[in-house]
Formats: sequence, structure tokens, C-alpha cells
Amino acid sequence: MIQLMLVDDHHLVRNGFRLILESQKDMAVLADVESGEMALDFLTRNQGPDLILTDVKMEEMDGISLIAHIKEKYPQTKILALSMLNDIQTVYDVLNAGGDGYLVKDSSADEVLFGIRQIANGEKYLSVSLGISCVENYRQYIANTSDKGYILAKYDISERELAVLELISEGYTNAEIADRIFLSKRTVEGHRQRLIEKTHTRNTAGLVRFGFHHMLLH
Repeated sequence: MIQLMLVDDHHLVRNGFRLILESQKDMAVLADVESGEMALDFLTRNQGPDLILTDVKMEEMDGISLIAHIKEKYPQTKILALSMLNDIQTVYDVLNAGGDGYLVKDSSADEVLFGIRQIANGEKYLSVSLGISCVENYRQYIANTSDKGYILAKYDISERELAVLELISEGYTNAEIADRIFLSKRTVEGHRQRLIEKTHTRNTAGLVRFGFHHMLLH
């Protein structure tokens, strides 16, 4: 039996998915909640589900931040993102945060169920339509991601934060970075944490991978 939790700020969407999932003999919905905060609260108070289906765009805590939080504390929990967005950058952000799959909300019920079972069995899954869209828009995506200014603006990364990221990638400690760019150690720690939050990464290693993937680092 696959134990599931739904996270979506639209009541009708949660109800729709619950009806589909509970019609399956091998699936059970433990809970459906309307925010990332409520999902984290549920996990601290109850036995966790095998798989979480979460929306990406939500107020307060978005789905990507929720995925990063859950994977840090409950790394064995599988997470499938559900969204109306079908762009490759959002997919990358979800997967980079630790997501196990991505479905667009206009997917058929059969594809949703198939994707859930694939992920529950330890596989990754992306919507078929999303895969086609990603391939068709790959050239435009590459053009954008190779533009450092575009990436800095998209993730609201300042030049000072970029300088900190470059030194982090070179292996310097917070204290050493502070000495090199004439800041306090506490300020550098703040820059590091904000970079992790802005890029939806889980730790320093993920942050450095983000920098190289987006060609901010060489």
C-alpha cells in the first residue's frame, strides 16, 4: 500500500486528486493539507507517508522550498511535484531540491497513477508532455542559462553574493572569506544562507553545483 499526502493550496484540486488516488486498491491518502507549513507540521506529529504530492506555486512556502526542507529531514520520503508550469527551469529547480518527479496538472489520471507507482518503486518520473516541451525549448533554455546576468536577475543574486559563492567554491571557510572581502564572519554566513534559500539548494555542495550548472562558476 502506497501511503500518500497531498499538499496544494486549492481545496478543489486536493479533493480531485484524493478521489482519483483513493479509488486505487494499492493507494491510501493519509492527509491533504493546504500549505508547506502544514505539511511540515504533519510530518513532525505523525508517521510520514511514502510519497508526497505537492504543488509548486504556493504562498508563504513554495513547493521547491518544501521539497528541500523535507528531503533534508526525511530523505527517504519520495516527492512528486504537481504544477501548471511546464518549463525546464522549474523542473530543474524541483529535481535539484531533491524532488523525485514532476507532473503537469493537466496530465491524465492514468499518467498520474503511473508516475506515482514509478516513484514509489524507486524510479524518477516526468510528464510525457513536459519531456517533449523541454526538448522543443532546449535551445532557448541553453541561451538563457549561459547568460550570467539573466541568472543573477532570475535568482536575485547580488554581485557581493556572487563573490561569496566564488570563494565558497574555492573551499574557503566563512572566516577566510570574511578576511578576503572585508566583511564580518556573520555577514558572510548570512550571504551563504541567503544563497542557499534563493537557489533552492539544500547545502553548500548543492549551492556549488548550482553555480557550475548555471555557469556562474568556472
